[in-house]
Amino acid sequence: MAVSDRELAELVRPTPTQKLDPFKGVKKLPVQEYFTSGHRTCQGCESALVMKMMVKAAGPRTIVLGSTGCMYVANTTYYSTSWVVPWMHTQLGSSGSAALGTAAALKALMRKGKMKNEPINVIAFCGDGGGADMGISAISATLTHPDYNCLILMYDNESYANTDIQLSGSTPYGAHTTFSPPGSTKRIMHHRWKKNMAGMMAAGHPECRYVATVDMSFPVLAMNAIRKALSIGGPTFIHSLDPCPKGWDYDPMQSHELGELAVTTGIWPLYEVENGVLRLIGKTKNIAEGRLKRTPVRDYLLRQGRFAHFTEDDIAYFQSKVDEMWTKWLIPGVIPFHMEIEKSVAPAA
Repeated sequence: MAVSDRELAELVRPTPTQKLDPFKGVKKLPVQEYFTSGHRTCQGCESALVMKMMVKAAGPRTIVLGSTGCMYVANTTYYSTSWVVPWMHTQLGSSGSAALGTAAALKALMRKGKMKNEPINVIAFCGDGGGADMGISAISATLTHPDYNCLILMYDNESYANTDIQLSGSTPYGAHTTFSPPGSTKRIMHHRWKKNMAGMMAAGHPECRYVATVDMSFPVLAMNAIRKALSIGGPTFIHSLDPCPKGWDYDPMQSHELGELAVTTGIWPLYEVENGVLRLIGKTKNIAEGRLKRTPVRDYLLRQGRFAHFTEDDIAYFQSKVDEMWTKWLIPGVIPFHMEIEKSVAPAA
């Protein structure tokens, strides 16, 4: 059946979103929980906290889609689930496709009068393996469709943690994983630097109105980023750094502190790109403005068993790479381009 111009215009017209005002502080958070007890995540799992606070920020009129990974396997086992809101499992690498398809389906059903016409949040989450590696193409495609409202949240524990800590594109330089074990002949097996996923999504998708990095050690900032992403309209992307006791090899009691150290060392900058405007936020802003001195990366690395094989030279190299992020990048910690500052000097006659 042919589609009229009016119907076509209706199809591509952006639909209203929920108005989610920012929280003013921890004491202002709602008491209702939409991710409850009964999940089987590891002790000290920061990703479980991300799920809990993510859906608390979104509220009850929300659909959550989870691609295969830790937060799928641990949260839905043997016909039980910790999700109170509607939830659906999606294939590994398909979080972008699932988000877009669900948003399109809701729009179609409401247009046909088969369900109440109201703003419903659509959130698709994925791990770094399912997002930064296998799912990057689907996420990229979704962020080019401004007429569908959805949020893709990538929880990044810097490995394929669900399948026994294999190396991913988000694994930091030198880290010990089951694919990069240090040995007597070759101590550093992993020489790549971590993917700048949020930077890629922000720089490469001009139709995407909101991209942010978050760390649940700073929960109000993270929850407000989620609320803004859901309110602004169109497809949005959030990258969350999640300390992992099993994969990073540390005492589970230190999850919160390690999340803070990732930010204060400058390894994990917190920022948001809203309608093309970049803002550094929280302690990252304080560092950039010179009001807070960066903590040495040694304090962060040596608390984790995955860096136990590091020598002083390794720590110094890691520190130099972080220093480079803050002193030579076009935008500290965000855009990895260098300005050509030094002029060529002619050789002496």
